[in-house]
Amino acid sequence: MHTPPLAGGPTGPAALHPLLGVVLDALREGAVARGGPLPGGGPEAVAVRVGAAVGEAFPSRGTSAEEALTTLVRALAEGAADPADPRCAAHLHTPPLALAAAADLAASALNPSLDSWDQAPAAAGLEALVTRALAAEFWPGGDALVTSGGTESNQLALLLARERHGSVQVVQGANAHHSISRAAWLLGLPEPVTVPAPSGTLDLAALDDALTDPHHHQVLVTATAGTTDTGAVDPLPEIAALCTRHGAELHVDAAYGGPLIFSDTHRTKLRGLEHAHSVTLDLHKLGWQPVAAGLLAVPDPARLAPLAHTADYLNADDDTEAGLPDLLGRSLRTTRRPDVLKIAVTLRALGRTGLAELVDRTLALALTFADLVEEHPRLDLYERPTISTVLFRPTGATDDEVAGIRRALLTEGRAVLGRARAGGRLWLKATLLNPHTTTGDLAQLLKTVEGSIPR
Repeated sequence: MHTPPLAGGPTGPAALHPLLGVVLDALREGAVARGGPLPGGGPEAVAVRVGAAVGEAFPSRGTSAEEALTTLVRALAEGAADPADPRCAAHLHTPPLALAAAADLAASALNPSLDSWDQAPAAAGLEALVTRALAAEFWPGGDALVTSGGTESNQLALLLARERHGSVQVVQGANAHHSISRAAWLLGLPEPVTVPAPSGTLDLAALDDALTDPHHHQVLVTATAGTTDTGAVDPLPEIAALCTRHGAELHVDAAYGGPLIFSDTHRTKLRGLEHAHSVTLDLHKLGWQPVAAGLLAVPDPARLAPLAHTADYLNADDDTEAGLPDLLGRSLRTTRRPDVLKIAVTLRALGRTGLAELVDRTLALALTFADLVEEHPRLDLYERPTISTVLFRPTGATDDEVAGIRRALLTEGRAVLGRARAGGRLWLKATLLNPHTTTGDLAQLLKTVEGSIPR
């Protein structure tokens, strides 16, 4: 049997070159065959089509690299929910920039692992430069860890607080991401105290009461800058002031809203974030990166000291003393791919002004969409968007009808919209993250929804 070529080394690019053409053709063919934002027919029909394309998942004898790539990449593309389609707007699931995806290919081909310097010499240096640069957007002299996303970042934030103070009591808003409660459970912390968020943001009077409770000694308050339901941003300056008054630490989950810091127009929405002790940021949301591209930023690198760990084959003391960088304290993971490369390429190619333009354009699209909803005689708008999430629903529809409209659009492959409960009612949710979307695309999306409203 011919030994398959490798992706790395001097001969790797020559081996990859023809395969890239196969992959790109399969991606295009799959998208054309899909013909919309997602495949029609619902879960069962999609599973049948995938099964028919794949056949035997692990055959006794293989076919060829070209056939395997063509068949499986085409099947995946045909059956994808494609965030590059303007009608695919349900989740914080961004269409990645082409240059970031290209950089991700290079990372996969080189395959460094950021658990010891001798596996990733340049990647380790690049990660150090990029994480410090991004943390400096929030605090001079800060640092950041690269994570798999908001869930891991939030878990790390709670872990660091626990290691500093022992069994901390987490206080969160009812609008907090579910990963906060799961992290407390995972870390053996007390169940979080949940403060009401009746208007979508954390209630300050209720937070003050919770922090005044004499039974709560070491407290970590978690605030949110960009909720998954509405994109709301908690009143960060006031929350930070309450934390200071009561001696509590503050973590801000800015997985969604954090990139507003790049925009001169919208960064004021994050005012107060500079008082946080840690911040979650996801660049696979409003950073247009392929998954994964999360970060946990801290104002002082010393706050990361509890993550220090030694494994003799990776960071022996004498190697560290001799000057080899110690990477194990940069993550709870051991094997870790260089997700920093795609981020670094994007930052270099676009700069702060380029990223700000994408942020501004995307948030302007949300305002335009809200205008179209308000002008529509058969649709209701929940509220003007804070970031890029717009909630709307057919006028007079019941919650069951709203849920049914969403599922019908999914099953028919015509649109991917999310759902959110706010103000005691169920709403359709459009999370706009595609800066190439036009006003015409938005109008067509509403027309598609209108066609599914029961008469």
